[in-house]
Amino acid sequence: MTTAVYTAAAFRRHVTPPGHPEQVARLAAVESGLAPLSPDLRDCPVADDAQILRCHPAAYLARVRAAVPSAGWAQLDGDTYLSPGSLDAALRAVGGACAAVDAVLSGDLKNAFIACRPPGHHAETATAMGFCLFGTVAIAVKYALDHHGLSRVAIVDFDVHHGNGTQDLLWDEPRALFISSHQMPLYPGTGARIETGAHGQIVNIPLREGSGSGVMRAAYETLAFPALTAWQPELILISAGFDAHQDDPLAGLEWQTDDYAWLTRRICEIAETTCGGRVVSCLEGGYDLDALAASVAAHVGVLMEQGQ
Repeated sequence: MTTAVYTAAAFRRHVTPPGHPEQVARLAAVESGLAPLSPDLRDCPVADDAQILRCHPAAYLARVRAAVPSAGWAQLDGDTYLSPGSLDAALRAVGGACAAVDAVLSGDLKNAFIACRPPGHHAETATAMGFCLFGTVAIAVKYALDHHGLSRVAIVDFDVHHGNGTQDLLWDEPRALFISSHQMPLYPGTGARIETGAHGQIVNIPLREGSGSGVMRAAYETLAFPALTAWQPELILISAGFDAHQDDPLAGLEWQTDDYAWLTRRICEIAETTCGGRVVSCLEGGYDLDALAASVAAHVGVLMEQGQ
């Protein structure tokens, strides 16, 4: 068993307007961070409609498909855009996540990282928002539960923004633990501690602006990791956003690159004791290109170390 990185040329064809933070250059930054690691690269297949319909209604998928422009951009909300290549990219993000779940659960891989865009954790049941079209990680969770027959899956979302979409899509799912740390107050305004899901299976950890590494690590050790361990997941997925980094322009949690290596190692250690080390991680945010490259390298470097 080992580690693989799933990606696709199609992710470069999801083009946003000039000046948009979720830009094509993010993928080049991720690739530059990964290059010294020489990971096993695999192509993301296109998800079929049935995968999307695990979390989103058919009418929503049809609406997104109909909105794809032949040129230029179509705007779905204040900051979420479609270009001619966007739907293929979003379908490949979902397809890559599900392919990684297949490979990890079959024992072909120990863990995997999906270097994808657009991100997914803000997409609600029938609403595109926050740069996101489909709930990539939530769909992969439902796929692991329903297709592979797992009974307990967990998500750790350390993006600086609350994963409101993942929470919405899995609010009524008793087999899925969702843990999210995020800056608060900040977009999208959700993620209070009192939001615990229909079955008490959601753990929100709001953090104050400027709180830094020490507060984050203490919160994970006292809240996130005990909940994750107690859940005894059969698979752990990560919504890997790197926009809590001190250099990121969209927020201010002031994390360091080393924090991502620490988080990844601790999650992998828990995975080792609960589910044979099985981890699937999907790229979410991260908008300073140098910080993104360094943080992805730290994250995937630990996955590869743990995957040996």
